[in-house]
Amino acid sequence: MSKIVEVKGLKKNYKDFEAVKGVDFHVESGEIFGFLGPNGAGKSTTINMLSTIVKPSEGKAFINGFDIVKQKNKVRSSIGLIFQESTLDEKLTANENLMLHCKFYGVEKNLREARIQEVLEIVDLTDRRTNVVETFSGGMKRRLEIARGLLHYPKVLFLDEPTVGLDPQTRAHIWEYILKLKEKAGITIFLTTHYMDEAEICDRVAVMDGGNLIALDTPDELKRNVGGDILEVTTENNEEAKKLIKATYLTEVKELEQVLSFHVTKGDEFLVEFIKTFNIPIKSVNLRRPTLNDVFLQLTGREIREEVISQKDRMKKQLRQGRRGH
Repeated sequence: MSKIVEVKGLKKNYKDFEAVKGVDFHVESGEIFGFLGPNGAGKSTTINMLSTIVKPSEGKAFINGFDIVKQKNKVRSSIGLIFQESTLDEKLTANENLMLHCKFYGVEKNLREARIQEVLEIVDLTDRRTNVVETFSGGMKRRLEIARGLLHYPKVLFLDEPTVGLDPQTRAHIWEYILKLKEKAGITIFLTTHYMDEAEICDRVAVMDGGNLIALDTPDELKRNVGGDILEVTTENNEEAKKLIKATYLTEVKELEQVLSFHVTKGDEFLVEFIKTFNIPIKSVNLRRPTLNDVFLQLTGREIREEVISQKDRMKKQLRQGRRGH
């Protein structure tokens, strides 16, 4: 596989605030690459730099071989970008939205009708081509945005929280279309998400925190590094239980929402012995395998939470910070 995205020492400063602190990574052509991080981690700023919306303070990056600063137009023609918040014109029909995009991206006139038909087929919206977008459900609008992002045959499709706010069934359907797209067109997908099941789909996952890239590997390898099974327990005296577990098993114990958790080896065998010998009354117990949320918790000290700041709000904030920096 070849590198479709290359990032070298990329930084973004807003006056005295370092939003991105010099990240290095690459994305292979055709893979699904996930970006995880809390609010303010720097992941959206990184995407904004890669998509030429925001100029880097330092470092270099290349999309499809093109420099994001020196060859902006080439980069823009190589990418599709789907924001968390809808950017469709809801007073226009689906066809009119797609036709406008064709014109913006210079899709040749004789190719436009065929391209529109093709992308609508991918997202199962051919029967709604002439309908006004404001009559669409949230899931249909998201599918139309995905279709719009494909019209100019991008090499990389950036998806910034693509399913936030959608119900679980609609989220699952959106992912069916995204995976079908990857198989059919071989497009590279660069994804930010707070949903752990979506991150599990990724070929590789990068974890951002405080403007730094703190981990990058396959989901399985990241979980393997957490180590062992995880035992979760609630007791009638968590403070005493925490001290006893630490002293007896010489392990770190975390407490979150009154649930104690710690890592164990050979979990099934450990659990039987633990219940038999633990002398503080147990209210509940659960044994499970590590998840990406455990990875994130171990790396950052907190859990992933769904973002509440919209893409538009973040952009406005960045622009205000940028103006203050001039």
